[in-house]
Amino acid sequence: QEHVVESGGGLVQPGGSLRLSCAASGFTSDYYVIAWFRQAPGQEREGVSCITNSGSSTNYADSVKGRFTISRDSAKNTVYLQMNNLRPEDTAVYYCAVGQVLFRLCVDTLEYDYWGQGTQVTVSS
Repeated sequence: QEHVVESGGGLVQPGGSLRLSCAASGFTSDYYVIAWFRQAPGQEREGVSCITNSGSSTNYADSVKGRFTISRDSAKNTVYLQMNNLRPEDTAVYYCAVGQVLFRLCVDTLEYDYWGQGTQVTVSS
């Protein structure tokens, strides 16, 4: 049984940091992608970052390059999103998603089979 559960959201001041966790269990395929998306009120869901299940490849949206880092701990079946130098425009509900998508499209497509419930990130002074 596949499960995707996010954690780690919260309230942080501009310039601060947060680390999100995505526990993705029950996936047995040789290849799949784990991605982070976010959705602010009144806006479309957008891709933030993604990583292959092997951890060998990562990708980022231009808006977070140099500030966010995605990583994977295979032993814990967990993917992390380290978010530094946070800005008010990073405020959103962050979702973790898992699917067998083309890696080159991993932050540009919503065609993931499994989604978590989301975790709120608020950047405000």
